[in-house]
Amino acid sequence: MAADVKDDELPVNGRMCIVTRESGETEDRLIRFVAGPDGQVVPDLKGKLPGRGCWVTAERAILEKAIARKLFARALKAEVKAEPSLPDEVDRLLAQQLIGMMNMARKAAQFISGASKTEQAVRGLAALATFHASDAAPDGVRKISQARKAMSFAVEDGSEIPAFRLFTAAELDSSLGSNSFIHAAALAGQAGEGVVKRAKALERYRGPSSP
Repeated sequence: MAADVKDDELPVNGRMCIVTRESGETEDRLIRFVAGPDGQVVPDLKGKLPGRGCWVTAERAILEKAIARKLFARALKAEVKAEPSLPDEVDRLLAQQLIGMMNMARKAAQFISGASKTEQAVRGLAALATFHASDAAPDGVRKISQARKAMSFAVEDGSEIPAFRLFTAAELDSSLGSNSFIHAAALAGQAGEGVVKRAKALERYRGPSSP
């Protein structure tokens, strides 16, 4: 990560983080923010809201630094206020995107749940990634992790597929209802790839989860 810069050196144009001055792919490395009609800083995850925007590296700690240093007013050239709750709002929106993509992938038969089905998908090299409730029983997670490790020897680069633990069982029940899970896997296909992409974005924002 690049060193922080002085306030008088901050860029105000372009797709560059107003804290670190690093640029990146806007979809997954930077988050756009705009000034709302009420003077509040508004996250624009899809990058489509009208008006002048600024960019912040898609990590909670960097966003918190932008708020603490009051960098949004200068970058947006407006009298705006970034509420302390803004990092939580971004987390909620990223999680919402992931849950929505999980539902879409399930309809496309590219997201399956259940410990046995997940382990079978891993051992059959059909899984792109696995998902576990963060409070899942260790034994179930261990069996699927062992399958991930074993299958890493069957692929050319020897890498394990990623595993994510981003929500508690209660959060999954609340968000997914009857589609809730304790163990699940994203399968190959556009929707399954979308699930993995959004899971990586949420994990990167929050910080790495346990395997």
